Amino acid sequence: MKPKPEDEGKKVDIYRDTWVRFLGYANEVGEAFRALVPVSMVWASYAVAMTYVSADAVDKGKKAAAAHGDNPGKTTRIAVAVVDTFVWQALASVAIPGFTINRVCAASLYLLNKTTRWPLPVRKWTTTAIGLSTIPFIITPIDRSVDFLLDSSLRKVYGGGEKHE
Repeated sequence: MKPKPEDEGKKVDIYRDTWVRFLGYANEVGEAFRALVPVSMVWASYAVAMTYVSADAVDKGKKAAAAHGDNPGKTTRIAVAVVDTFVWQALASVAIPGFTINRVCAASLYLLNKTTRWPLPVRKWTTTAIGLSTIPFIITPIDRSVDFLLDSSLRKVYGGGEKHE
């Protein structure tokens, strides 16, 4: 795929433009597999996702520091970049999608238990498949909702911030 002319001068953000972004979805995968794996593996998937969130926030803080040099208010701008990124990522990549997939899988397993006579392993694998197939459909609505939430609250406090694409 050939880069667009407007993208040629744009730097690649490793946390948003590469495969590393998928680490933020680790907990959704963990939640989808909750019925099949030990709960410690689900919690480990949250650790991976939170490491991604923290690394992205630190990266945005470093970029804000470099962009503002020795200008007055540099510390505030760095703090805003870190807080905005961390809160956005924690909500949009970990908390809300993790809860959503957890509830979709719990409801699926409950309904399969009540409406089918499938063996338990089949019901668990079906629940996992439903959870995994739900992930692509929830990402954009959650991202937009978190943008709206932050635009309506936290970003008003500090006068904006870099929106996530």
